[in-house]
Amino acid sequence: PYSQRQKVTNSSSVYEVLVMKSTIEKSIVKTKSKNLSLLPAYLNLAGVDMELIELEKKYRAEGTKFNRVLRLKEELDKVRDKYDYIFIDCPPSLGLITLNALTAADAVLVPIQCEFYALEGVSQLVETIKRVKKALNPNLYIEGIVMTMYDARTNLAMQVVDEVKRFFPGKVYRTIIPRNVRVSEAPGFGKPVIYYDESSKGAESYTELAEELIERTLKEEKE
Repeated sequence: PYSQRQKVTNSSSVYEVLVMKSTIEKSIVKTKSKNLSLLPAYLNLAGVDMELIELEKKYRAEGTKFNRVLRLKEELDKVRDKYDYIFIDCPPSLGLITLNALTAADAVLVPIQCEFYALEGVSQLVETIKRVKKALNPNLYIEGIVMTMYDARTNLAMQVVDEVKRFFPGKVYRTIIPRNVRVSEAPGFGKPVIYYDESSKGAESYTELAEELIERTLKEEKE
């Protein structure tokens, strides 16, 4: 696993793409999974907010058009037609990186842990999506809610699911991702859980989620 990660980190990443040190075409890497490519992100992405702000100041001073919130959208638009689905994995915060993602995305898929405090950030996320929709991306919408880390042994988990369904009627996926040791172990071996242990409950649940996502999006396209 270490040698695999080391090899990948030699490539450029979304950081270099956003600050215009590399092109998105050169930065996308193929994976061992069939028909799956990846635009990697490393620790240097943590400091990209300030660099984008400084770049915007620099280009504006030079009279050149540059918008720090539209950077990801501008790059993804160059390759959008090459893929059936593009997933943008966002950090659990509402900073400039997440704003870039929301501006570039067609829809938002929200994972929510089946824990009490996970509910506290939901209303803030909804408000952020509303602001982005109004100011930057009028077509943005919440595609669905995925309940994760579900522990059927606790009443709290069931209560959280019921509360989210009440808050997002018709939006919660029927597939629920359970707490699963194999899911937690898989990253340490540098593998997706469906390759690490295909028969595990976690792998089966994520496979069902993928099938449900495809089913929903195809239905939306027909409508």
